[in-house]
Amino acid sequence: MKTVKSFIERGSDGKFSVYVDLNDNTLNYGITGTGDTVKEAKDDFISAYKAMKALYAKKRIEFTEATFEYNYDTRSFLNYYTAYFSLAGLSRLTGINQGQLSHYVNGVRNPSKHTIQKIDTAIQAFTRNLSRVHIN
Repeated sequence: MKTVKSFIERGSDGKFSVYVDLNDNTLNYGITGTGDTVKEAKDDFISAYKAMKALYAKKRIEFTEATFEYNYDTRSFLNYYTAYFSLAGLSRLTGINQGQLSHYVNGVRNPSKHTIQKIDTAIQAFTRNLSRVHIN
């Protein structure tokens, strides 16, 4: 089974999209998903994957099985994961002002490449640390 990058983005209409990079020749098909929330878009994306698998089976076409690695744009990431942690906590984690993070979530401003890297680095370090935690 292949691991394929998929991308989650929030459009100017406020809807979320999930798609695979069609320039990546790992898959022999393309799929997308959309929704009003990241979860809805991801669910629609997985539904499209299952529908494509069924269609390929019906037509007896070889289907490339895949798991997906989700790559979020900053706005989508913050929108989805603030259901699990607060902007205040993310501010402490990244050193980025909470108000600025709120601007990113609401689409008032877009983060610079440096800020995106700062958020990504902090989240990756946090998840590595968290993965070593065991609760007894």
